Amino acid sequence: MTAGMGRSQRRVLGALAAVASWSVVFAGVAQPAAAADVQSKQWYLKAMQAEEMWKITTGEGIKVAVIDSGVNPNTPSLKGQVLKGLDATGATGDENDDYDGHGTNMAELIAGTGAGGGLKGLAPGAKIIPMRVSDTEFQNRNSVNARDVEDAIRAAADSDAKIINMSISSPYSSPEEREAVEYAESKGKLFFAAVGNDGAGANQEEYPAGYPQVVGVAAADRDGKVAKYSQHGNTVNIAAPGQEIPHWCDKSFQRYCDGDGGTSAATAIASASAALVWSANPDWTANQVLNVLFDTAGRDWKKGDRSAYLGHGLIRPAMNILKGKGDPGDPDISPLTEERTGGSPTPASDQPAQGGKGSEADETVAAGDSKAQASGDDGAPLSLILGGIAGVAVLGGVVFALVRRRGAA
Repeated sequence: MTAGMGRSQRRVLGALAAVASWSVVFAGVAQPAAAADVQSKQWYLKAMQAEEMWKITTGEGIKVAVIDSGVNPNTPSLKGQVLKGLDATGATGDENDDYDGHGTNMAELIAGTGAGGGLKGLAPGAKIIPMRVSDTEFQNRNSVNARDVEDAIRAAADSDAKIINMSISSPYSSPEEREAVEYAESKGKLFFAAVGNDGAGANQEEYPAGYPQVVGVAAADRDGKVAKYSQHGNTVNIAAPGQEIPHWCDKSFQRYCDGDGGTSAATAIASASAALVWSANPDWTANQVLNVLFDTAGRDWKKGDRSAYLGHGLIRPAMNILKGKGDPGDPDISPLTEERTGGSPTPASDQPAQGGKGSEADETVAAGDSKAQASGDDGAPLSLILGGIAGVAVLGGVVFALVRRRGAA
């Protein structure tokens, strides 16, 4: 996804900021979408039973730190939704100067009110704390802080945010970034990050999704199938809608465009899902919220195993909010590492090399067909389309891996 060596060449934004790179997997050139009808294109809101969930909670009381290109607080959908954050780039401007439009889009998908016909967030009662970091193009134009991402993660960890959203990825890891992620976990944060959009290419493990303490999010379409560009492997923990999601065309914020949101949008929707569950269960820890999201995810394989393409399955916050399902488990044990959180060190023998989430798949299972229909204990489909068109599926004809974690994997 990136070219060149070193920090100045390493950080990219998700699918929305790399249109040229992903044009081969899009259906065509993005076309303008009038703001007045953009919400009608947010198909996943109905599929995830958003209106019904909003009668119980809208994510109120939850703050989400969005580490991205900045967040414009003046779009109609974000007025009153954005709090004071941090510009970690060290360049001209502040965290409200979104140089790309990507960060604003993620913020709207999480907490947009839909005012003025703009995007409606899945958790419109939540608030956004913006943390601006740089991408390669921004770095090429400006002198920036070489450790902006690490600084932003630490600032998010020290903030009032319960959830950290990074809809950005990089194939490069660093000890400083790893330590910042571990610090965030020690502060009780729930950290979601995009796994990347090069699944049809090199599929190289990306960070911060590759760190054991981070929830890696894959992208699925409206039929519950993993997107062909969504990266797969040990970094994937859960999947959320990522295809056919409108976005701001550019940093001018004049119009929305059609296209795929990629694992960027999927990550934002996963963060919003967590905000809804946490708001409805304010006494839970990050571990308990994540346990419930994993427990209630749509899948047709054994609970506790992970698909290399969809992780624990398709995210379904409505299962907890509307049906009370999901076991929160031990408040102090991470469902990601199976280790006690709050600073307990991971044994060196269990630490994965290069920040990976574990060994290669311990168990590989061939899909019975390309669209495996899932069903729950109550007979309801375990899919994003709770009315029930299609269930969990992977790319046609592909073999998918069920990954069991070992120790702190």
